[in-house]
Amino acid sequence: VDLDVARQELEEFIPHVRNISDSSIRKMAGRDLMRFKQFKKQGIAIKFGRFSQKENNQIRKNIQDLLLVSGIDSAEKFLFTSRYPEDKETINRLKAEHHFCEKLAEGIPRPWRLIYYRARKIFDPNNYKGRYSKEEKEKLKKYHTLHGNDWKKISELMSRSNLSVAMKYSEIKSDVNYGPWSKEETQKLMHAVEEVIRRRMEKEDANSLSLSEKSHCEISVDSETLYQKLPWTEIAAKVGTRYWRQCKQKWTAVLTNKMTKGQQLYRGTKGLQAKINLIKRLYEMKVEDANEVKWEELSNIIGDVPKAYVQAKFYKLKVSCVPLWQKKTFSEIIDYLFEEKLPELEEQL
Repeated sequence: VDLDVARQELEEFIPHVRNISDSSIRKMAGRDLMRFKQFKKQGIAIKFGRFSQKENNQIRKNIQDLLLVSGIDSAEKFLFTSRYPEDKETINRLKAEHHFCEKLAEGIPRPWRLIYYRARKIFDPNNYKGRYSKEEKEKLKKYHTLHGNDWKKISELMSRSNLSVAMKYSEIKSDVNYGPWSKEETQKLMHAVEEVIRRRMEKEDANSLSLSEKSHCEISVDSETLYQKLPWTEIAAKVGTRYWRQCKQKWTAVLTNKMTKGQQLYRGTKGLQAKINLIKRLYEMKVEDANEVKWEELSNIIGDVPKAYVQAKFYKLKVSCVPLWQKKTFSEIIDYLFEEKLPELEEQL
């Protein structure tokens, strides 16, 4: 593989490809480039971010097809081959014979690596085991003392998924507060986010004056950079007294307050109008899955707010207004809000 050529061709589909290692470029050139070109011919864009229900179902279908043709009796053997040392050689041979990589990614316009990780999350029997007991939490602390951040090793010892043990440890590694945030905690959060953003911008603009040298100057940051794909476990570690989800929620609240200049945009008649507009716009979109909604485009319904704020308001709306919402599809929830709740809100307004 000519790495420079591969990078140049992949850049059309993955803008940040210049920051990807040579070994990853080689893999992507083999697993992704041809698929990306075929999707382009069909007018389909390469996707990132959360997987939609349709994509999850496609992964399940692809795995089921592989199981049927290969004779392997479980998805776990395909996706966690190292758990079966006695059968490893046979499984790997069958994976090669039946083109495991190509078949797994069939019909899904995403990088193969992301599809593989998603499949592992869906089919890992250790991934959905409910709340951690006190004994499990103590074990997790003990194993982390012994093995550090080797989450693969710890997940095997705990019979939980890698992601599950990593996220749970981020919650329990220190005394976590659950009440109102203190001024000191809020300052720590803001400094931690600023440090992450400065580091990211510095990396993207390595040739310019170091942003750390501009620490006393204002820097221009687009709003998306302030709340998209921030490393919340790292930020939580810097705050020290809150777990990652609390940090994310608090940062959204801080941003919303700053972006709206402290105005109460979701109360009184403004709040009613915002709910009405949100339901109407979601209904007009005619999407089948929440992951297909472009939440950024809905922000102006409420005001200049982060998309997480709009998502939170929609969640509250469906939970409080739609009976048995957990058993309904996204489109059924929207239809119910439009047909049943919207007239009531309009009358209140």
